[in-house]
Amino acid sequence: MAKKKTKPSKKPVKKAVKKTVKKTIKKTVKKTAKKPLVKKAAVKKVLVETGEPPLPWRHALPGETMVGVVDDYYSHLSVITLTLQSPLKVGDKIHVRGHTTDMTEILESMQINHVPVTSAKIGDPIGIKAVGKCRAGDYLYRVG
Repeated sequence: MAKKKTKPSKKPVKKAVKKTVKKTIKKTVKKTAKKPLVKKAAVKKVLVETGEPPLPWRHALPGETMVGVVDDYYSHLSVITLTLQSPLKVGDKIHVRGHTTDMTEILESMQINHVPVTSAKIGDPIGIKAVGKCRAGDYLYRVG
């Protein structure tokens, strides 16, 4: 009786090829992956050294004075709450700047603990009636 010739199985070869292809793809992806241009530690170091925040709305424009950072915004009331870093009074022109915010208006209403006031000093937590929308983290400046 003659034996039939059997072909060797290709499965082990296919598996080995697949493994090597996957390994080479992973290596090339790791090599070509984009690395950040500036490391976070470098940004923090710059902030510590210069004391200047990198975002443009954090810088007062010429003729403006920083009043404070918005703690919260109540959209149903259109009220901004913040703690003052410089004095403010009713009638001052204010400028609110942030990531999506850029509005200028004259301060018409201001309250401390739900009591209307005409002026407030540094450190007072106040509420301001605003015309436009803003968000927590926006910067408030007094113009002029």
